[in-house]
Amino acid sequence: MMTGAPTPVPVGCGAFVTFHPSFGSMVSYDRGVRSGLPAYMAMPSNTRSGGPNFLGGQHAPFVIGGDPNAKGFQVRDVVVPAEITEGHAHTRRDLRTALDRMQRFNDQLVDDPAVVFDKFYQQGFDLVSSSKAQAAFDISREDDKVRDRYGRNDVGQRMLLARRLVEVGVSWVTVNYGGWDDHKKLFETYKGNRLKTFDQGLSALLNDLSERGLMENTMVIALGEFGRTPKVNKDAGRDHWPFAMSVLMAGAGIPGGQIVGATDAKGYHASENVYRPEDFAASLYTKMGIDPNMTLQSGSGRPVQLVNEGHLIKELFV
Repeated sequence: MMTGAPTPVPVGCGAFVTFHPSFGSMVSYDRGVRSGLPAYMAMPSNTRSGGPNFLGGQHAPFVIGGDPNAKGFQVRDVVVPAEITEGHAHTRRDLRTALDRMQRFNDQLVDDPAVVFDKFYQQGFDLVSSSKAQAAFDISREDDKVRDRYGRNDVGQRMLLARRLVEVGVSWVTVNYGGWDDHKKLFETYKGNRLKTFDQGLSALLNDLSERGLMENTMVIALGEFGRTPKVNKDAGRDHWPFAMSVLMAGAGIPGGQIVGATDAKGYHASENVYRPEDFAASLYTKMGIDPNMTLQSGSGRPVQLVNEGHLIKELFV
């Protein structure tokens, strides 16, 4: 669900080997760095977000750890240390360039770590010298009423930070909100604030984007890995179920207020307008202005279809 490609090698429950780039990495590959900001960011970790695979390490997500709801929250390592002036920072960069005589291999079939490091270094320098980046990361600049609207909790404030990053040109932001694998005590778990927290943050994000005129050019997606068994198990939980699941999509010209598809009466299997992850990927890439039919080239020179036989989900397009 984060690559649009089937998992070729299952390793075990919850762990997989994938040879395909994730959506965020592909968007980074297509769009590149803007205003000193990486195109792909994830928070609070890269778990389940997906990596770049053969596209190269420069297209891995920039991970924003920590809790934006915490007092004094700061994104680590995105500013020049106080003891180093801007002039000294530029002098150090020039000195490094002058001393570096290591040969680079720019052949696309050679995965040269020195080339990747150069790109990482330049991205890092652009990031710490970008005034837009510093302003976007400083969530304390946000009005208290807006922060309250999202919810004064970790996930709500991450969604708010995601909006701030989108405003300044970050192309793909993943907010990971885990802990939904409830094989037992499901009903006890959801008497708490987990769903309320998610609902408040997501609704605030959609309304905020709309009020700021950003909704037409921003796509919001909420999804998990797979569905859950329609029948509650003996431990009052639900287990893994890959035969039917739901995805919420909004913005980017997607007609609102519709339910696409249906399951059978008991929720076991998709029965109407059945779509696959490949179709989801083809539609997503098309919305992002990326041709889902393009062919990439792996590090070994093997051609890789970006999306294999994906068809557009017609209901997402006017």
